[in-house]
Amino acid sequence: MTRPGPVLYDTGTAALVLKVGGYPLHHGGVAVIRTLGRVGVDVFGVHEGRRVPAARSAYLTGGFIWRTAGHDEHRQQLLAGMAALADRIGRPTVVIPTDDHGAMFLNEHAGALPECFLQPRLPVGRARELVNKQRCLEVARRVGFPVPRTTVLRVPVRAGEAAEVDLPVVVKRAERALLPDGTRSYSTVIARTAGELRRLVEDPAEEHEVLLQEVIPGDPGDDWLYHGYFDAASSSVLSFTGRKLRSYPAYAGETAYARAERNPALCDQVEQLLKAIGFVGVASMDLRYDRRDGTYKLLDLNPRVGACFRLFENAHGIDVVRALHLDLSGREVPRGPQRDGRTYVVESYDARARRAYAPPAGLTLRSWLRSLRAADEHAWLASDDLVPSCVFGLRQYLYRRGAPLRPTGPRYFSGRRRV
Repeated sequence: MTRPGPVLYDTGTAALVLKVGGYPLHHGGVAVIRTLGRVGVDVFGVHEGRRVPAARSAYLTGGFIWRTAGHDEHRQQLLAGMAALADRIGRPTVVIPTDDHGAMFLNEHAGALPECFLQPRLPVGRARELVNKQRCLEVARRVGFPVPRTTVLRVPVRAGEAAEVDLPVVVKRAERALLPDGTRSYSTVIARTAGELRRLVEDPAEEHEVLLQEVIPGDPGDDWLYHGYFDAASSSVLSFTGRKLRSYPAYAGETAYARAERNPALCDQVEQLLKAIGFVGVASMDLRYDRRDGTYKLLDLNPRVGACFRLFENAHGIDVVRALHLDLSGREVPRGPQRDGRTYVVESYDARARRAYAPPAGLTLRSWLRSLRAADEHAWLASDDLVPSCVFGLRQYLYRRGAPLRPTGPRYFSGRRRV
């Protein structure tokens, strides 16, 4: 069997990692910088300051200290800032959002952005439609994709109005909000008691919609991940699946530990969904296998790069971010099967979630340590890029919520990578 040859990237096309809001301890942005920097692409990023993990990566060519805020109320400031970034980078640049608000901003204002910024041409408004969990489920239902039983409430509700809800129940904000200090509101939690549910639906100071979803019975291995990249014709270029084995918060949160596992039936089902809605670009999805009827039910569909995308790559070492850069820079994306059995861990999440998965869930301290050491990919620790993990180790204990976030113009600084 011949080994795959080298993949040639267009190093004249840069990449920009865009975030909207304030969340300095985000491993997804670090992963984007590393995966493109390792293949010779110049990567620039938007950061809260120079002392955040992503800003200290050995693969960052340059960064912009830019206090961004919600794009709906600060659209003009964001557009002016993006123009300043384009002037400073000065060449074609693939823009990669790492959050929902960034994805919506790029999608809704694509025509007003500098021409040098390259991004998939998703139909205008489609990103917001998919980010909103209620509207996303409606889209899935229209094309026949299974979804959990869901009730939508406008909160805050009157006392006792949610008393008839069966517990436990999954509570999701229809659309995650940016708080005044730039941090993000909760996305998904499991309410196990009536008191927990009341706090979520009766007490909020601001009005918003929440989804109350059934808890689908099963084991942690019944949670599935899908990551893929779709070209301008909505055809699948890459399609990956894997099992989410642990999450934080436990059983309802973000990926803490996962394993790549090819599931052709699930790939076909998801590809049909995304083709039907005309999806273009990178998609990351959470699904749950329902043993009661043998179907995979859609939980979330993100029109952007997922934080744990480095779990997946094909036989040529191509992940969804590399595929995005290759495609938008006019290069061919090498096809090939996914590398099954790869494991991925977010060290901080997994340490916090471990006790919830201890016996009788089957995870002993020894087996947890063994899985941590054997992981193929760590969110933070990388032997060729140690500084971000050290900065993260300090910042996670020192970080506190700040004052209300007021957007400022971007200020450039040179990264650690020397071209």
